[in-house]
Amino acid sequence: MNLDRSKNIGILMGGYSNEYEISIRSGQVVYETLKDTFNCYRIYVSKNEWILKKYNDSYVIDIDDFKIDGLTDLKLDCIFNAIHGTPGEDGKMQKYFEDKNIPITGCNSYQSKLTFDKISCLNFVSSKGIKVASSLSLLKSEKIDVDEIENKIGFPCFIKASNSGSSFGVFKVYDKEEFVNCINSAFLVDNKVLIESFIDGREFSIGVISLNGGTKVLPITEIITSNDFFDYEAKYEGKAKEITPANITDKLESELKLLSLKVYNLLELKGFSRSEFIVNEEGIYYLETNTVPGLTSESILPQQARCAGISLKELFVNAINEVII
Repeated sequence: MNLDRSKNIGILMGGYSNEYEISIRSGQVVYETLKDTFNCYRIYVSKNEWILKKYNDSYVIDIDDFKIDGLTDLKLDCIFNAIHGTPGEDGKMQKYFEDKNIPITGCNSYQSKLTFDKISCLNFVSSKGIKVASSLSLLKSEKIDVDEIENKIGFPCFIKASNSGSSFGVFKVYDKEEFVNCINSAFLVDNKVLIESFIDGREFSIGVISLNGGTKVLPITEIITSNDFFDYEAKYEGKAKEITPANITDKLESELKLLSLKVYNLLELKGFSRSEFIVNEEGIYYLETNTVPGLTSESILPQQARCAGISLKELFVNAINEVII
């Protein structure tokens, strides 16, 4: 592992979405893990301002040119992206720093935008032969025909804001009566909504990362939730059991790992990723891929890395080294 205290690393956290607080938690873990390895600067991003923190001192960042008031000589060698949701997971931050020739961890702007948009990503992977649930999309400006949706998709079904994470704007709908209220709630999150058939089966989450010049599939996690589905409460408030490594047959483990690696390569990803699948007697269904997954020690991807013998420090240092070396 190449450790270099001379490198200046900016750790992005916060963002513009409902995932702000989750991102702050991830970013703080990255900072605490790396602060004795690199010169680390926390960058808190909100819609109104960006603030850089050096120890306990705060500095305002000019967003237009990324100049730091009071630290004009500071040159950041790399940006570590810990923003979940917009603008860190949807390509906006990637494009911003690409234009300024500052390396940023993880995927480039195109792949980030593609994977964050559930509808675009599902259309892409299904065109490559990956099995997905039956679905249709609806724009906020379009008329809602619930009878047609019932005929095509059926109930229960999922309504998902197309551009959102951490299950914000996601609802499981059982009948026509609650459909309109739920879809209107989803439209508060995004103006494009995915309507997806419900698949009854076991849910698995699989991390695939670039590590030491190669690609590694991490141990598989099975998600068992006491809630209706793996929603925000289940993810962050202890209403789900995450079993790593999953108790599955060697055959299913091999199939899931090969499929998750195939998805990673088809999407031309790099850095961290976590893909979700549902498995039943009819096969393996792909749900989605996250390119900026949670990074606290309790989060799924770090759990999987720990199971594989990879520490948080190794995980984070590698993410930096692969973009600045």
